[in-house]
Amino acid sequence: MKIGFIGTGVMGTGIVKNLLKAGNRVTVYNRTKAHAEEVLAAGASWAASPAEATLNSEAVMVMVGFPADVEETYLGPKGIFSVVQPGQIVVDMTTSKPSLERELKQKTPAGVGILDAPVSGGDKGAKEGTLTVMVGGDQEAYQTMTPVFLQLGKDIHYFGTAGAGQHAKMANQIMVAGTMTGLVETLVYAKAAGLNLQDVVATVGGGAAANWSLANYAPRILKDDYTPGFFAKHFLKDLRIALEEADAMGIDLPATKVAKQLYEQLVDSGHGDLGTQALIKLWWKDEKEDGKKD
Repeated sequence: MKIGFIGTGVMGTGIVKNLLKAGNRVTVYNRTKAHAEEVLAAGASWAASPAEATLNSEAVMVMVGFPADVEETYLGPKGIFSVVQPGQIVVDMTTSKPSLERELKQKTPAGVGILDAPVSGGDKGAKEGTLTVMVGGDQEAYQTMTPVFLQLGKDIHYFGTAGAGQHAKMANQIMVAGTMTGLVETLVYAKAAGLNLQDVVATVGGGAAANWSLANYAPRILKDDYTPGFFAKHFLKDLRIALEEADAMGIDLPATKVAKQLYEQLVDSGHGDLGTQALIKLWWKDEKEDGKKD
């Protein structure tokens, strides 16, 4: 398939490389071209704008940072909707607002398929092609894109009309908020109690407390590795969206509110460009845990 891809950050890079490996012809655009060099070296072509990436593509996939970036990518003067034609499919893989996806659906030119398809699985899943894809939007477009989604992940789920995929991703992020705060407090508690942290991680990972965040992020924390598989600032954005949507539905999510407050502290302290596992810095600060982790 001929695919235009907008956004070659941490997640987008892994996704594009898997699309190329599967034999697709991929044209990419990123605001900073230097951040696209890895996928260009892997065989992708360069476009000077989202509009140029859309031209001659059967599908356009978008993986950018914030809802405002999505709006600009779709609706800006050099955006996708300025040139998109009937028969093309546009897929927003950004974690964004369900309400924005519904708005974009209303503004979609006639004959164009539109999907929201956020993913879960982090940088590891993007690199290994093991993402979970949560899809909302046009069912016919979903059926067309399913073979492409299967090149990126093992679990593909269709949830309904425009915005439904984003609602599913919000449910996912609410769960991740709980596991990340639980992971961090587990390590903080165990360290204060003088326990060997490697042994604690192995023990709780073998029982009822086992979870994806523990398996993937605890080893990074113990190595003082806070490189982003997912940016803390983007996770904070997701929690804010989840709480806005919950408020609109008349439900209260007190634990998620606490997680949001903690990530606000982390981002406000200058760590927004670190990975979500950097939350532990609220307790461990910038001290080097040399020997103290045992």
